[in-house]
Amino acid sequence: MGRLTTHVLDAAHGCPGSAITVELYRVEGAQLQLLTRVVTNHDGRCDAPILQGDDYRSGVYQLHFHAGDYYRARGVQLPDPAFLDVVVLRFGVDAGQEHYHVPLLISPYSYSTYRGS
Repeated sequence: MGRLTTHVLDAAHGCPGSAITVELYRVEGAQLQLLTRVVTNHDGRCDAPILQGDDYRSGVYQLHFHAGDYYRARGVQLPDPAFLDVVVLRFGVDAGQEHYHVPLLISPYSYSTYRGS
């Protein structure tokens, strides 16, 4: 059975990105359908796959990572508006693949991602 997972690493502090709100949306034309909202655990991971079972199907998705809120909670002084507030990753899923892992490496001024395993 297929699944989608994610995790966040904080490059600025050299630690997992814990207590970060992550939202998953399915992209339907010009519309976004919110599928789930989770908060990362102490290891920067979600406690369960964010998409699995009958909901795991081919299509275009977006992950929204609330990085600005995370850095503000850590006491980091961000400009107003923050350079990176909500990091949005849009990606495609081929449900024929069993597992997609989409990690995020963040700092207040940059991010990177890749398709992990």
